[in-house]
Amino acid sequence: MNKKDRVIMNDDIRVPEVRCNVDGAESLGIISTDDAMEKANELGLDLVLIAPDAKPPVAKIMDYGKYKYQEERKLKEQRKNQVKIDVKEIKLSVKIAENDVAYKVKHAREFLEEGKHVKFRVFLKGREMSNPDSAKDVLLKVWAMIEDVAIMDKEPKFEGRYYNLYVLPKK
Repeated sequence: MNKKDRVIMNDDIRVPEVRCNVDGAESLGIISTDDAMEKANELGLDLVLIAPDAKPPVAKIMDYGKYKYQEERKLKEQRKNQVKIDVKEIKLSVKIAENDVAYKVKHAREFLEEGKHVKFRVFLKGREMSNPDSAKDVLLKVWAMIEDVAIMDKEPKFEGRYYNLYVLPKK
């Protein structure tokens, strides 16, 4: 457990006084930690240190179990609503034949129709590195074949030994 994740509550609070709030109710102001603990016990709740670095530290009287449960539910709900983007990568070369380009473009079209993102990569080998524009030409030729079903996210970009083109499906 990280130091950041650790929650300081109840008898673990070692400061003489805290600025105390009651969950869903009034603020008690700055009171001694003992008085805050008594009030929490009276209400049958926990005293949780919220901002330990503040001057004076801020504590809240709350039902910590209920709070933690609600936080977990919120995170679970966020994960459920998250959209997983599937990126398919298609590798090409500078000396690729026309029918091979057509075959790879056919697959790219299928991926785009399924709503997947497609990343085209042209790998430059050996002496091809001296003329990276030839890789860009291959990508632009591919783009001309798929532009009716795709949106170019980024212009073809040279990264290391690859020339990349990233395309998204049209809605």
